[in-house]
Amino acid sequence: MTVENKILITDCPDEKGLVAKITNVRFAQNLNIIKNSEFVDTLNGRFFMRTELEGCLDEESLLADMARALPSGSLSRIVNKGRKKLAVLVTTEAHCLGELLIKSHYGSLDADIVAILSNHQNLKELAEKFDVPFHFVDHRNIERVEHESNLLNTLSEYDFDYVVLAKYMRILTSKFVSVYPNRIINIHHSFLPAFIGSKPYHQAHKRGVKIIGATAHFVNNDLDDGPIITQGVVSVDHSYKPEDMARAGREVEESVLTGALQRVIEEKVLVFGNRTVVFD
Repeated sequence: MTVENKILITDCPDEKGLVAKITNVRFAQNLNIIKNSEFVDTLNGRFFMRTELEGCLDEESLLADMARALPSGSLSRIVNKGRKKLAVLVTTEAHCLGELLIKSHYGSLDADIVAILSNHQNLKELAEKFDVPFHFVDHRNIERVEHESNLLNTLSEYDFDYVVLAKYMRILTSKFVSVYPNRIINIHHSFLPAFIGSKPYHQAHKRGVKIIGATAHFVNNDLDDGPIITQGVVSVDHSYKPEDMARAGREVEESVLTGALQRVIEEKVLVFGNRTVVFD
């Protein structure tokens, strides 16, 4: 068998001796531990572990041994390391898409952008500069369900790991979200749960806040309420108009989105309920 590097994810009810049990399974399988991270959610009695493994992996045998060693209600899975593939949805704003394209192209984001879809033509030229397929999926004069069906048909032409909403300014229906559970990542220009929905910088200005931020989260059926991956903030003051806040927030949006994606790509983000565990 070929020596491989893979990641074992463990999510199970907490009990004494779990680390020893899991370690014994890996030892019996003759696997080397490159890095191990763990977290106990004491409020819910749940144990999480992320382990980078090296060796000749028999995945079926390893998972069977894990199932026998762990308590009832445990979940284990093996995921691959390495680059991921992204499909990106955008509207008209270029800054987040531009950041993703640059970092992907020059290797600081470990992902390939396989397609860009938009309900406007504005960012077609930007996509072409990086030789990424661009699809204009018009939303005008049709129902939302039909528009989303057209999006899904276009996405079905590509193989990808995650859908990224890089300032995609349309609300997705539960039917669309259900196709990619915990695989749609959004950047929201607000420090959620504050200022959900549209025009958060105008909401922040009206409230007179002194810090604005951005939130990267998985998309679920509730508006801007999915499991949060990362957040970032920048200070503002009374002199900032909504437009000034928006300009200040763009750099935060870029860094928060790319930071969240890199953690997801590295399989460092575990979703449980409406929360996440994000390992270093």
